[in-house]
Amino acid sequence: MSTANPLLAPSTLPYGLPDFSVIRDEHVMPALEEALRRHSVEIAAIADSPDAPTAANTVVALERSGQDLARVLGYFFTVAGADATDERLRMEAEIAPLIAQHSDDMYMNPQLFRRIDAVFQALPESLGRIEVKGQVTAAQLDAETVALVQRYHDLFLRHGAGLAEEAQARIREINAELSQLSSEFGDNLLTDTQLRAVHITEESELAGVADAQKSFFAETARAAGKTGWLVPLGLPTAQPILEQLSDPAVRARVYEASLQRGGRRSEQIAHRMAVLRAEKATLFGYHTFAEFVISDETAGTPEAALELLSDLAPAAVRNAESERKDLVAMAEAAGDTSFTAADWPYYAEKVRAAHYALDSAMLKPYFRLQSVVEKGVFRAAETLYGLRIVKRSDLVGYTPDTDVWEVTDAETGEGIALLLTDYFTRPTKRGGAWMNSIVDQNYLLGQKPIIINVLNLTPAPAGEEVLLTLDEVETLFHEFGHALHGMLSSVVYPLFSGTNVPRDFVEFPSQFNEMWTLHEDTLPVYAHSAAGETIPSELVQKVRAAQQFGQGFATVEYLAACIIDMAWHTLTHAEALALGDDLDVAAFERAALQRAGLLVDGVAPRYRTRYYQHIFSNGYSAGYYSYLWSEVLDADTVDWFNEQGGLVPEAGRRFREKILSRGGAIDYMAAYRDFRGRDKDVTPLLRRRGLV
Repeated sequence: MSTANPLLAPSTLPYGLPDFSVIRDEHVMPALEEALRRHSVEIAAIADSPDAPTAANTVVALERSGQDLARVLGYFFTVAGADATDERLRMEAEIAPLIAQHSDDMYMNPQLFRRIDAVFQALPESLGRIEVKGQVTAAQLDAETVALVQRYHDLFLRHGAGLAEEAQARIREINAELSQLSSEFGDNLLTDTQLRAVHITEESELAGVADAQKSFFAETARAAGKTGWLVPLGLPTAQPILEQLSDPAVRARVYEASLQRGGRRSEQIAHRMAVLRAEKATLFGYHTFAEFVISDETAGTPEAALELLSDLAPAAVRNAESERKDLVAMAEAAGDTSFTAADWPYYAEKVRAAHYALDSAMLKPYFRLQSVVEKGVFRAAETLYGLRIVKRSDLVGYTPDTDVWEVTDAETGEGIALLLTDYFTRPTKRGGAWMNSIVDQNYLLGQKPIIINVLNLTPAPAGEEVLLTLDEVETLFHEFGHALHGMLSSVVYPLFSGTNVPRDFVEFPSQFNEMWTLHEDTLPVYAHSAAGETIPSELVQKVRAAQQFGQGFATVEYLAACIIDMAWHTLTHAEALALGDDLDVAAFERAALQRAGLLVDGVAPRYRTRYYQHIFSNGYSAGYYSYLWSEVLDADTVDWFNEQGGLVPEAGRRFREKILSRGGAIDYMAAYRDFRGRDKDVTPLLRRRGLV
């Protein structure tokens, strides 16, 4: 293999940023094949070593291996999610089973596991001498190395190292098929979502829609070779555009298109994945896949997660039903006597305007993208954590509208991380918003992080500023919370870096960071109109007064999605098989929601099976409850920050030291107790959601 392939040698750019200007799709497969070969050679050398096993020559050596593979996958999965061209979708389908097989080959290598087990059994005497490329105290190095050995030992067992050969062979088959199905689910959803975009031919049908939004729909239609307007669809059931559409018939069309995304094929894939996941759990000695998965999360058991959901459900349903009465009354007053789920967002905006004299359109002039990002999102982090964030115009991202920023220590000027921001929607971008890393921080290899934030904002017409909704502003803060978790990591080993933590803990820093969206220390600084006018205090008061408005709907749609996730993943293998290939998925979902007491007329689950990307394509299977579990910590932490005085550097330093910098090398709830001074308290969450 020629070293001319830019993916097979470390980048010479700052922080190891991939040279996007020279990397081409045709580089990926040859680089991947060679990287897999090189990693296999490294693994074999570790497994076959004649030396007595130590942490240094076995577990740390394994952690040090695979750098070429990490480089190739860090690049590919970044562009495959954010710019999923047909060629990249094809490659992704080809790559997924290769990675699954390679992973199984490593985790089921009996000689390698024997060495890891020997190190594990002999702790702490088995550590050995470990070389790192960063300033690390002996105490941190020893503690993290012990944790690394324990984690790898556990990972090998959870991947089948302790199973009989026959069971291992079946696990391999299941993993390969699940990998392929997961990729197929995501690709099918992306393609079908594009096909179901709602084509509008008469401008009158877009009554109520803002001019900038209409311009975007017109441009989307032109790009698709159509006349008129094309309304693309986002991830959740209730599409944001429903808030604006005055025409109930068009609302119904958009809502129905949203419900149909993924089609019957998605349902078939989901059922097959549920069967395979349940079988896999059985092979590991668990009753259900949820039991298997959550045993490795902070919740510990499905029962603990379900208890939190069920505790909130009755009050949330009462609130949603009360909200519905107000909405129906508003609809009837407007002459609309056939209120449906498609109408809920539209009339929710009308009721909000009537009760609070607040229309979401009133806020947008003050939420200008550049100001929100630089004077809001970035400034809050700079103040709290002692950072400086500057655009690097000399560095390029993977698309022309991807910006590159450098994060440095404000006092010393030392480089901390690179941040790539990719904010605007495009036909080839997957739905939703996310953070991912190209390079994980670690002292073992001396690497600093490269982090990406991706959103799907609507671009403004040429020459105009991008104006945001309050939800979009909140999403920017949320995803940057994930970015901070990755960028401020200070760990020895890549396995523990940044967001490499349990799913029901990873959303804690991101959700906490949302607190600065409307905080009095931040909002007046970034919320300015183009004329320089600060958002009026009376408007801010209205926004804060309305914060609990709609929480019934929001909580029920979220809880309902959690229940659908759990319904699929608390099935035993026999139960999953018994559902049959002709399963009526809508009836299955309805029965689960009925049992949970979460059937509210007009409130659909935030995600239904057909388009439930989180659990069938994005690694959140049996884990969508994580957002609520993390929100308990988030709400409790918001209270603590307010007690400390808000945007206070001393408070930020404590949060950075105790939580953000520690990554996955900690006992998570012990770390929270160390930070907070006590166990978590659910009361702030209940208060936030209007449930007490």
